Amino acid sequence: MLFENNDYDFDVLSLAGFNFDSIPKRFDYTNKPNNDKIIDSKEGFLRGNMFRDEYVPYKNMTYMQLKPSTEREVLLYKIMEMDFAVNDLNLYLDLHPEDSAIYEQFKMYVKECIRLKDEYAKKYGPLTLEQVNSNTYEWMKNPWPWDKQGGSMYV
Repeated sequence: MLFENNDYDFDVLSLAGFNFDSIPKRFDYTNKPNNDKIIDSKEGFLRGNMFRDEYVPYKNMTYMQLKPSTEREVLLYKIMEMDFAVNDLNLYLDLHPEDSAIYEQFKMYVKECIRLKDEYAKKYGPLTLEQVNSNTYEWMKNPWPWDKQGGSMYV
């Protein structure tokens, strides 16, 4: 790689010992359908990314399985899972807007996330200020979704 407009007549990176041809490519960012690249939202949420080939555990450690203990915690956990999937796929689509397979998955997760948030708001109160489902202002009512209500210390 010879840099243009430099004062030198040599490859700066080669001098530093870089050989880009010898670096294995971990990710395939071609325009092929990517349904096989995405894992399910639960697994993606637990390990921190939605793409099958991007998870590299630290020193053979694994992630902790969370166990919600109430119906409310189960619903909140599912919302967090869907929110994560939406955000992670959004990051990918920022770089690959032409990937229609991932975009279809993204739309499915967005739809499910909205449905779950509406369900939560109807049962337990609003998660955001935009969720107005009653005749009274309920935003300040306790308990907050993150307040521990017995059982789980992680959800």
